[in-house]
Parts: sequence; structure tokens; C-alpha cells
Amino acid sequence: MDAANHSALTFFIIKGISDVPKIQILIFFLVLLIYLLTIGGNMTILLLVCTDPHLHTPMYFFLCNLSILDMSSSTVTLHKLLISFMSGDRTVSLQSCFAQMFVFTSLVCNELLILTAMSYDRYVAICNPLRYTTIMTRCVCSSLAVICWVLGFLESVPHIILISRFTCYKSKEINHFFCDIVPLVKLSCNDTSLSDFLIFICGLFLATFPFLLTFIPYIFIIRTIMSIQSTSGKSKAFYTCSSHLTVVILLYLTLVCQYLRPVSMNSLESNKLFSLFNTAAVPMLNPLIYSLKNKDVKAALKRRWFQMIK
Repeated sequence: MDAANHSALTFFIIKGISDVPKIQILIFFLVLLIYLLTIGGNMTILLLVCTDPHLHTPMYFFLCNLSILDMSSSTVTLHKLLISFMSGDRTVSLQSCFAQMFVFTSLVCNELLILTAMSYDRYVAICNPLRYTTIMTRCVCSSLAVICWVLGFLESVPHIILISRFTCYKSKEINHFFCDIVPLVKLSCNDTSLSDFLIFICGLFLATFPFLLTFIPYIFIIRTIMSIQSTSGKSKAFYTCSSHLTVVILLYLTLVCQYLRPVSMNSLESNKLFSLFNTAAVPMLNPLIYSLKNKDVKAALKRRWFQMIK
């Protein structure tokens, strides 16, 4: 189909990760395993923070938000992929496609902003430890979280409004494993210059504004750590922010590889691979990073384990 009228087009066909029949079962079990590990790991973090009084601190409050975002983004992007493997139905309605696109884009924006809030929390904890409890109050943490969630969802609204006005598409098949903005824009046979410009501006904003707000506090954090005289004090101070810094670097490296590569290296197939890593692997690794590199979480796991076997 060279062009489809928007009023007549009621569904899209999701191409998926690969159309090679021999590896479909392998892909299904791999995606299912990653999804179950993501849900299990993040749910464990969420339950630990909610039930262990030792983890009722601002840092773990934001970590709960991050776990919710990771579980949500994996579910939004992978659930249709897993269902299509089992049912063979790769179609998605127009409304469901736009809804998935809106929710996923919002969750990505939310995650970047939540990581920014966590960076500010680490700055206060290391650079102003005596005032930490008076600065990072429950009201402040809740307000920061609400602002992050609201801004994340508001950022996605212009994209959906513009894309919903497309009147024709080159094909019904979306060369992706979920409804994402870039593949759908490339699929349209309308003038997409305004959408391309908006994607560039929003991408530039999301690449610089949260990036600067996330990493600028670390300049002061590193300066404070270097001024500590004892080696043990430096190690303890760095340890308190190492998990967050690892997650931030991992996420931004993935986004840079996905969106800021040269045009000659940019293709829908390579974007699919980076998007799969960003939506599946990163949410799975986040709870592992926080559990393996965090003494408080490991101690909470031990306490919960001993309570269960008693």
C-alpha cells in the first residue's frame, strides 16, 4: 500500500524485532526472561523500600519512583511484543498505537527527570550533610516527584498532537517492536518537517537540560569528596552516590548511541536494537546495580530473608 487514508486506517502492523522464523522462539524466551527479571527485580526494590523502615529516606523514595518507571516502560513496550509472539497477531489499533507512544515517551522523560532529582538529593547528602534532613523533607521530595511526573507527561503532548494530524502513511507496517515516534514519522507521507523539528528540539532539550542538572551537582560532589582528608571518608562519600552515577551513565550512553549518531549510521534496524536495550536491558540492570552496589539494600534483603525463614 503506497498511501493509506488516515480516516480509513484503523490499525498498524508491528514488524517486531526480527522476521526470521528460525529465531522467533529464542527471541520470545529471551524477551520474556528479561521482562520477568525486570518486574521481579524492581518489585523487590519497591517492596523492600516500602516495608523496611531503614530505607524510608529521600534517596529510596526516588528509587521507588525509578522502579515504577522501569516496570511501566518495560510493560508498555514489551507486553504487545510478547502477546504477538503467542497469538501471531501483530496488529495494533490506531488509538492503542498513539496511547503506547504517548505513555512510553512520557516515561522516558520522567526517568531522566527523576534521575536529576536523585542527583540533587546526593548533592545535599554529601555537600550539606548536617542540613540534609531539613532540606530534603517529605514535602520537598513529594513536590520534586510530582513535578517530574507532570513535566514528563506534558512534554509528550505536542508530539501526539502533531502525529495525530497525519493523513496518510506509506505503509501499515511499523518497522519496530512497538509504536515509537521516529518510526511512525518516517512512515508518514505527509510533510513531517514540523514533527522532525519538534523531535530535534525536544531531544536537544532532554539531552542538555536534565543532563546539566544531573551532572553539575557532581562537580560539587567530587570537589567535596576530594577535600575529605581520610581515605575511608572519601570512599564512604563516593559509595553513597556510585549506584546513582552508574545508572545515569548507563542510561545516557544508551540514549546517545540511539539518537545522537551520525546520519550515515542511523537506521530503523539499528534504532530497534538500541531501543530494545534501552527499554528491556536497562530497566533490568537498574535494580541489580542498586542491590549489588548498595549496602543498605543488601542489609534490607538479609533482614527480610531472615524474617521469612524464621
